[in-house]
Order: sequence, then structure tokens, then C-alpha cells
Amino acid sequence: MDLGLAGKTVIVTGGGSNIGRGISLAFAKEGVKLAIADLDLAQAEKTAAEAKKLGAKAALAAKTDVTNMANVEATVKKVLDEFGRIDILVNNVGFDIPMLFADSTPEFWDKLIAVNYRGMLNCTKAVLGPMIAQKSGAIVSIGSEAGRIGEFREAVYSGCKGGVISFSKAIARENGPKGIRVNVVCPGMTVPTKEEIGEESVWQKTLAMFPPDALEKIAKGYPLRRVGKAADIANAVVFLASDAANYITGQTISVSGGYSMM
Repeated sequence: MDLGLAGKTVIVTGGGSNIGRGISLAFAKEGVKLAIADLDLAQAEKTAAEAKKLGAKAALAAKTDVTNMANVEATVKKVLDEFGRIDILVNNVGFDIPMLFADSTPEFWDKLIAVNYRGMLNCTKAVLGPMIAQKSGAIVSIGSEAGRIGEFREAVYSGCKGGVISFSKAIARENGPKGIRVNVVCPGMTVPTKEEIGEESVWQKTLAMFPPDALEKIAKGYPLRRVGKAADIANAVVFLASDAANYITGQTISVSGGYSMM
């Protein structure tokens, strides 16, 4: 199937590590012009170099704090100056440290909301102008099964991802007549390897929580009996962003081995 992605410009936020890295490399294989917007510049540059080897027509890394609107706008300007247009945005940045809501603090809530929800708003707002002007574009945001069912020890994160889902439906309605499609992909548990994450990734602190025996127990709760890999999520994102999905908008797709059955 020809996905029609060759030569298109793609921004992947948090595109240096884990799911974001998988998405970046999957797009690279389609011959896109890739922009990796990541707080960890060194990891973004490493992934950009890998992307070029895999077939990206061009790849750049931009140090980006998605919670800072001015910073996001600067990244979008850099991409427009370098590549001339923005065809696809993938809102991938995410953050959480599982804990009971009763044990959490307002300061922790603020960080979760800023990274998981406000960051997605900032990036979407920044690309909509150029997309509306060119009368085309695709936005794919990474939600979570937590946002569909409400996950134990992830109350605020669940709320943020539920917001991503509802917001995306509204933006799809508003901008469909302007040629812009908006969809959401919801992963389940997706655990990276050490090689897939940068030094600044939250997974540097949490990876030890998931030794092989723990992952085996978690996998038993999934109908397909395994946890996700970055490539699983990436394949769905690339499809939804492509011309092959040009009649799909406002949808939320679970890519989680059947975890939520929604």
C-alpha cells in the first residue's frame, strides 16, 4: 500500500525516545522530512541520525519544551523555515509517575497537566495556522487506555488523556472543512528497552519497576498476552497520518493488545 507520505513534513514531539522514537523511525522509512521536537536534544539528534540512515529525506532535531508556547512557536518557525510547510503533527510527549491520587500533590498535578494536556494544546495551536493556510494537514495525538477507562494509580494522567481524546474530537469537527484530520492513538503498557531511551527520559527512573517477571504478570491482563512495543504504536500513527486514512477523522484507536476492548 502506498501511504503517500514521501516528501511530507512531519513533526514528532518527544520523538527521541520510546514510543516517540518508534514513530520517528517509522516515518523515516516512508521518506518524510522529519522534525524531532524533544526536550532531550542529544537524544533527538541521535534519533534524527538513525532516521536519515533509514530513509528520511531530511531530519532535524529541535530542543523543545512543549509546555512553553513561545518555545513551541520557535520550533514550528524553524521547521517552516527549513522545510517550507508542515503536513503532519504527532503530539507524543507524555509523562507520569504512578501513585495513588491521595498521595499526590497539587504541584505534581500541575506538571502532569502541563506536559500531557497543555503541551498538546500548545503544539496543536502552533501548527493549525499553517495547516489551515495550505488547506491540508493531519494531527495524531497519543492518548492512553488510561484516558478511556481510568487507570489505577494514574488518576490525573487518566484525566489528561481523556481531555486529549475529547479535545481532538472537537478540533476534528472544527477543522474538517479546512482539510485537516485529527485522530488519537491510545497505547496500553509500552515498555522500552534501555537502547530506546535518552538520559533524560522518565523511563530512566521507572524502567527498574518492570523486570521480566513483572512484565509477564502484566501481560496476562492483555488478551494478546504481551505488552506493547514502540513499533506497534508507530504503525497505527503512520497509517492515520497517511493518505490511506484520508477519510478517517475524529477517531480514537486503541493499540493495546485488546486491553480496554473499546
